[in-house]
Amino acid sequence: MAQHSVLVDMAERLRATLADEAQDSTGNSASIVDLHRLSGGANMETWSFDLVTAGATEPLILRRLPGAAAAVDSTAEYAVGELSLADEAELLTIAGRHGVPVPAVRLVLRGEHALGQGYIMSRETGEALPFRLLADERYRSAREKLAFQCGQTLGRIHQIPLAVLPTTLADHSGELLFQRAQLFLDAHGNSSPVLQLGLNWLRSNPRSAPLRTLVHGDFRNGNLLVDDDGLVAVLDWELAHLGDPVQDLGYLTANVWRFGAAPPVGGFGEYADLLAGYASVTGRTPSMQDIHYWQVQAALSWGMVCLLMLEMYRSGRDVSLERAAVGRRLSEAEIDLLVLLEGELG
Repeated sequence: MAQHSVLVDMAERLRATLADEAQDSTGNSASIVDLHRLSGGANMETWSFDLVTAGATEPLILRRLPGAAAAVDSTAEYAVGELSLADEAELLTIAGRHGVPVPAVRLVLRGEHALGQGYIMSRETGEALPFRLLADERYRSAREKLAFQCGQTLGRIHQIPLAVLPTTLADHSGELLFQRAQLFLDAHGNSSPVLQLGLNWLRSNPRSAPLRTLVHGDFRNGNLLVDDDGLVAVLDWELAHLGDPVQDLGYLTANVWRFGAAPPVGGFGEYADLLAGYASVTGRTPSMQDIHYWQVQAALSWGMVCLLMLEMYRSGRDVSLERAAVGRRLSEAEIDLLVLLEGELG
């Protein structure tokens, strides 16, 4: 009963928020239909609903900070992502203007909306659950072209001029990214010698003359919306930053994001197709050595996420099953790092 009351209140807040834009030709206001929270999203809440007027139904998504129904201060700090949600919405709009397939931002929430920090965007059709994309026969044709499309899309992301990007984007270029990683490991008592080993190797083997571009930061199977024809939209831009563009290619091909499948690109495609798509947009073909380098960083990054989740669970700050399940995967990240570094040390 309490849950129903929360949904009714939230639907009314959404209706009031969109009321000014939702007047049909007869002056009747819109209504909110089929409001429900989607599964997944440890860092953000994702709500699906339809905005219904006399003439049309508009499928929408609300993306906001967790537990934000009562939080009306849109200036509060939140440390999970690299960007505020307002800046993330701005970045989505900029990316869309430069040919990147993304949902269209409908409205950025403000304090008076009483819905917390977040924004409302279009709800695109497609599938994002990795195991369905990798196993369902329906997506066989999509899987065959998806690696090339991902290469093209990453190329478009990396071609966006720095001058048009939000000024709040974090700079992780050069040594900055690894300084942050060292501070993290120090803060957690350096409890994983393998993570430290991986970080030491990265710092001792810097790439020569890397470019500095927009980096999505979480471009992987699970954050890609796909239909029968392939890539529909790139989701979850909260970790976007400035850095080496090859980081995104190494991240997409990291073992953790293959979900047990053999193909190296997200479990669905091959390196050759990914690089061909990338070169078709940028004219550049990153070396496999550079991609390997950023696969090491991706394994380190995932290990730090697991370590953080483990600490949150053990400390009692968050005793949810999700935190515990991710935390226990630290050993997987350590194994991935050791396999990647085999033959590289010495």
